Amino acid sequence: MTINQRNEAKIMSKEAFQAVGLKWEGTFAEAGAGGIRAIHRMLQERLPEIPYAIHTDTLLGLSYHAFPDGEGFIHYGVVEVERIEEIPAGMVSLSVPALTYAACEHSRQHSIEQSYNNIYSWIHEQGYTEYNPDHLTHFEKYPMSQDPYADNPEFIIMIPVQTDQAGK
Repeated sequence: MTINQRNEAKIMSKEAFQAVGLKWEGTFAEAGAGGIRAIHRMLQERLPEIPYAIHTDTLLGLSYHAFPDGEGFIHYGVVEVERIEEIPAGMVSLSVPALTYAACEHSRQHSIEQSYNNIYSWIHEQGYTEYNPDHLTHFEKYPMSQDPYADNPEFIIMIPVQTDQAGK
């Protein structure tokens, strides 16, 4: 079956921010088996413990390649915070620099794999290059109220890019 799917993409910037939440590390197969979903559910349950949380209606999923070209990666299920003074037990904090992203919405009726293929194709068609500070490969924004175990989640895909191409 061929999937004919369009994802409208755009360039957007996000200022540097700090976040607090949970860390997961594993393989792509373990992620596919639900490992990340469990972290997202735990973050939803523990959200009231996070001091100075802002934008609490949005769960941020940040993925970093643990080893470039490897089988594993690190994923953080976090919420943005105004400042970091104390970190709840078992949680971590991280800082993300100001970045420019290629972004698109992934809808329930779409294929997740195709949404990612579409955004990466769009990045290359526009002449942009992927930019992975500290090995950050992608960033997803989920509605905090969404069930992490839903078969067809909705979220926004954000890929860090460099847009200052010569001749553009």
